[in-house]
Amino acid sequence: MTELGTRLKEARMSKGYSLDDLQEKTKIQKRYLSAIEEGNYSVMPGTFYVRAFIKQYAEAVGLDATDLLETYKSELPTNKAAETLGTGATIQKGSKTTDNRRRSTVAKTSGTNKKFSDVMPKFVVAICIIIIIAVIAYLVMNQPNDNAVETKEPATTQENKDVSTENKAAETEKTEAVEEKDEPKQELSKGEVNSDGITTTYTLSNAEEFKIRIEVSGDNWIGLTDENDATIGNSGMFADGDKIEEDIKGKKSVRIRLGAAANGKIFVNDEEVKFVTPVTEQTTQNIVIKLAEEE
Repeated sequence: MTELGTRLKEARMSKGYSLDDLQEKTKIQKRYLSAIEEGNYSVMPGTFYVRAFIKQYAEAVGLDATDLLETYKSELPTNKAAETLGTGATIQKGSKTTDNRRRSTVAKTSGTNKKFSDVMPKFVVAICIIIIIAVIAYLVMNQPNDNAVETKEPATTQENKDVSTENKAAETEKTEAVEEKDEPKQELSKGEVNSDGITTTYTLSNAEEFKIRIEVSGDNWIGLTDENDATIGNSGMFADGDKIEEDIKGKKSVRIRLGAAANGKIFVNDEEVKFVTPVTEQTTQNIVIKLAEEE
């Protein structure tokens, strides 16, 4: 057992937590928590998860995670850039297939661009001709006819004015009816970063639904909890290509924990959530979406 593991275990026991209690609190699997206490980092899914999990462990038992990681950094494995992004192996494995697909795509695109460049000049000329004809027709139709004005009788002119007034009134009523049916569109705030630097909170307004979708692009630990810290769906490790979809209508908020923020995209009712804190600066991030309070 390492000095770091000993200190974490003592802090846990002083809090009266068992490993099962800590698993429920941090959403980290029990075998990873035990490995941290024993200093057995080889069982971790990746070296960058070591620091992320230790940080969660420390916060859960009331220790200063930043100070702890700095003090015992010599005990921690080196965090490789390829593992941090969680894409090294995937890129190497799929490079040949990707190159083949890219060459095929480029060939198809080149052919399409050539056809488009041949047709485009003709299309532009046709549009210009249509516009010119439309302008000429408009000018001819709206040219004043002095003779027609002189021969119109006052009664007929007044009747036309009455019909025009009625038509305008009807159009106004239709416009107002359409405007009344228009409902406000969904709004998602830009997000505010909490003092811990890990959690960013967004407010969702004017939303009829509350659906969350997470698209995974590499190895990633993901967990969802509601406003009462109750787990939503399944938490754990996900791989490239996985997709998590949860309908959480009826909840006031949802907290999404991403072990590798660079390997996940979050959507709220099909609207993508933009990370305020760059994923290169903060690997592990908590994204909180809460519903706006009704006025």
